[in-house]
Amino acid sequence: MSTTRGGRRILGSLSAANGEGVIRVENRFDTTVDDLWSALTDPGRLAHWLGDVEGDLRLGGEFRAHVFLSGWEGTGRVESCEPPRRLGVRMKDADSDYEELTDAVLTADGDHTILVVEQRGMPLALLAAYAAGMQLHVEDLAAYLAGREVRTMQSRWQEVLPAYQELAAGITD
Repeated sequence: MSTTRGGRRILGSLSAANGEGVIRVENRFDTTVDDLWSALTDPGRLAHWLGDVEGDLRLGGEFRAHVFLSGWEGTGRVESCEPPRRLGVRMKDADSDYEELTDAVLTADGDHTILVVEQRGMPLALLAAYAAGMQLHVEDLAAYLAGREVRTMQSRWQEVLPAYQELAAGITD
């Protein structure tokens, strides 16, 4: 599901639950479920489009991550893992007290794969920024899988953030 707001392609929708932000991003990839799963779970492939991930990426495993483009650093735990269909991780930013839960679901669609990522647990005041970041990561994943260069975050961030700020303006719990 993508929409256009102010000439910008938006992959996500926003809501709130229990006083915390919820982001849902969906995109269709020109690859198999197995290939997309590998790009989401193999540390060597993650390093090409997202960042460094070290640790145990099996169910119950704990890991550390550093996201290249945003500079985010933190720890995580694999909460659910149903290869190659569903991955759920709980992550904690190194500089904050809150945790967020990110759930990725992969569905075959002919020769393509639909990826739905839902992230919950961030403060409502940061919802637009998290959503813009999530979209950029999904776009970087698509670029990597297509063999294209991953874009710089700053220019693209400035393109998508206003649309997510507009979406977030009406979100209350």
